Amino acid sequence: MKKLLTLLLALAMVLSLAACGGGDKPAENTGDSAPAGDNQDAASGDAAGDAEPDYASMTIDELKPLIQTVTDGTLTVATSPDFAPYEFYAIDDAGKPDLAGFDIALANYIAEFLGLKLEFTPIDFDGVLMEVQTKSADLGMAGLSPDPKRMNIMDFSDIYYKGGQSFVCLQSNQDLFPDLESTNKAEYQIGAQVGSIQVDLAETNSPDADIIQLAKVTDIISELLGGKMDGAYIETAVAESYAKNYPDLCIILDVPYEVSGSSIGVVKDNPALLAAVNLAIAAALEDGSMDQFVAEANELASGDVYEGLLDTEGNAAA
Repeated sequence: MKKLLTLLLALAMVLSLAACGGGDKPAENTGDSAPAGDNQDAASGDAAGDAEPDYASMTIDELKPLIQTVTDGTLTVATSPDFAPYEFYAIDDAGKPDLAGFDIALANYIAEFLGLKLEFTPIDFDGVLMEVQTKSADLGMAGLSPDPKRMNIMDFSDIYYKGGQSFVCLQSNQDLFPDLESTNKAEYQIGAQVGSIQVDLAETNSPDADIIQLAKVTDIISELLGGKMDGAYIETAVAESYAKNYPDLCIILDVPYEVSGSSIGVVKDNPALLAAVNLAIAAALEDGSMDQFVAEANELASGDVYEGLLDTEGNAAA
């Protein structure tokens, strides 16, 4: 009996050790979890997937599905129609004002290139900046210079038109301004458009003068012609347009500016739209469309035009 009991105890110990040893065996892979190596690969793959796509290397067909706009299917463009030949109203034979200018023609080209409808928001110049900053418009097109100080409120496209900056005065006053230094006198009233880089140019070159900021270039021209201003800082192409229509005006001085050219303001955080706009600009420059837009705008600007905002009934203000 004692031997039998000893044998049973020994057998129980063997079985107990076998059960404990079984717990040390690796669990079978049921498919619910991957080996450590696979997990690392997956993690690195996820990290790669989070990387920002290279929008600038994409084709327009690749970009189109990625473009987001304020209104689905529509490209909303804010513009200031007091800046011929960039944007203005051309008055037709029936007296109807039609939005014109090479910015307007380029906007149409871009919308067609992107496969979108086009809608304009005419507004004063400083309003153009606000529309893009608040993401109420997709693009701002108003002869914008890519001023670094604006880059916190919008992105900028590539340069689409290389212009310049000028100091303008009456023909009768041109002897007063042999150089930019001569504009810097306290007795002079010097004009510039509100919110424009021309204000910066005035403050840089004529800091001692009385700098008058007005919302519209047309108002600045009126003040010059009326003898209420001595001179003004105006974008060169615009100044040339006004000088054609008003022989009393003259472009007396070229004004140095580190950024010589115009860009499109693009709403921030929309890299696909920015890349697509740059592709459209490149296409318009390459196929000669941009040259045609500028030539046609200059011809229209020398005719019957209205510069400013229309009244509530869509008519040019008297």
